[in-house]
Amino acid sequence: MNVNLQHWRLDVDAQGIATATLDKAGESANSLSAEVLREFSSLLDQLDVYPPKGLIIRSGKEAGFIAGADISEFSQLDTAEKGRALVERGWKLFNRLEAVKYPTLALVRGHCLGGGLELALACRYLLAVDESGTKMGLPEVMLGIFPGWGGMLRLPKRVGPAAALDMMLTGKTLDAKRAKKMGLADDCVPPRVMEMAARQLVVSGQPRRPLPFMQRLMNGPLKSVVANGARKQVAKKARPQHYPAPYAIIDLWQKYDGNALAAPEVVDRIISSPTARNLLRVFRLQERLKAFGKDSDFKARRVHVIGAGVMGGDIAAWCALRGMTVTLQDQTLERMSPALKRAHALFTKKLRDPLRARAAFDRLIPDPQGDGVPHADVIIEAIFENVEAKHALFRALEPRLKPHAILATNTSSLRLEDIATALKDPSRLVGIHFFNPVPMLPLVEVVQGEATDAEVLRRATGFVRRIDKLPLPVQSAPGFLVNA
Repeated sequence: MNVNLQHWRLDVDAQGIATATLDKAGESANSLSAEVLREFSSLLDQLDVYPPKGLIIRSGKEAGFIAGADISEFSQLDTAEKGRALVERGWKLFNRLEAVKYPTLALVRGHCLGGGLELALACRYLLAVDESGTKMGLPEVMLGIFPGWGGMLRLPKRVGPAAALDMMLTGKTLDAKRAKKMGLADDCVPPRVMEMAARQLVVSGQPRRPLPFMQRLMNGPLKSVVANGARKQVAKKARPQHYPAPYAIIDLWQKYDGNALAAPEVVDRIISSPTARNLLRVFRLQERLKAFGKDSDFKARRVHVIGAGVMGGDIAAWCALRGMTVTLQDQTLERMSPALKRAHALFTKKLRDPLRARAAFDRLIPDPQGDGVPHADVIIEAIFENVEAKHALFRALEPRLKPHAILATNTSSLRLEDIATALKDPSRLVGIHFFNPVPMLPLVEVVQGEATDAEVLRRATGFVRRIDKLPLPVQSAPGFLVNA
């Protein structure tokens, strides 16, 4: 099939099943820019002429399916007309995708967010790949905007209005297993069989699982009841003048069946709101922080945390949650008990699966004697803020470290230069300063002292990214940057 595309690849096999692979040129992750959507429209034009037996839509990126719309284009929406045109572009295209006569399937592996999920919802089938990186959601509300390309119409029909509004109003995501359980995904399969499963499902003729009768009522005659309940819940957390997007989502779903084009004044108000502009600015800043540490190939498997107080205990728990083996040191097991209880609650809440929570808890090892130090790739000191105590600790630690282990302090008030005087090799000391509460706050300051080696700083920054935090490189100074 002769289609000249830059971002998409279209292949048709001997059985007549077409596969459209999105591999956005020059980018590590897929996003739905105007050009990507224009090419997808051209691809559908070709398939109108030569209808396939079925169409599978998938990603050519390791990073995931589709991260959403191209956020960089949002900064160009300086008029109401441009905002409406952006909404219309995706709304009409995905309605067209839903209406094609041949069966369609979205093969979702990795992140599938915002416009990416809206594209997948427009397909007849959604097949989720069961691995840790697969996450599906409509997080537009976190940017102060709404899902304008069909998500507000189709998600309530898939999972029911209460669950759909919960996802859209909080920005929460679902993993593959939960997506299948809720009806968002038609099936959930391991990576090794995803190709075969996609080909079988797209031509199966299998009907979608219908919503229960009560859920259909809530999506129809009882819409106002659901909407009023949702407004009351939102009002507890945000006022419409400060955070208008959640209220707009409820109104657009209730009054316009999710079609924002039927309420252009809502589109204009949301896209031009200071809240949306400021949240988009925060998002862009976060993306800049995510770029720090990408050039480091340092992979920590073992972490040793000294100090089981609120900060140290929660740092240890977070590292265990992200898949690392963690030894937690303090003077006695009794002193570690509160940290272990908090860790258990964190794993239960974040992982939801008892077996995965148990596995994470098994990776968090109480270590009163500090036996984990010689095996650790990263050692983080989180004891009380006393320079003499830190000196004594670091003098004892230095001879026991692996040659290339990161030696870090979580200090928030002491200069690294003052701490490093206890070390024979001060170049290996770096600050990794978390903020409290650790599970909630994504920013981590990576502090370079006067003697800190540049490679040590690079590896520390890479470590912070690999535990899904945002590294902010700063110089050693009182209070560093944030507290100052």
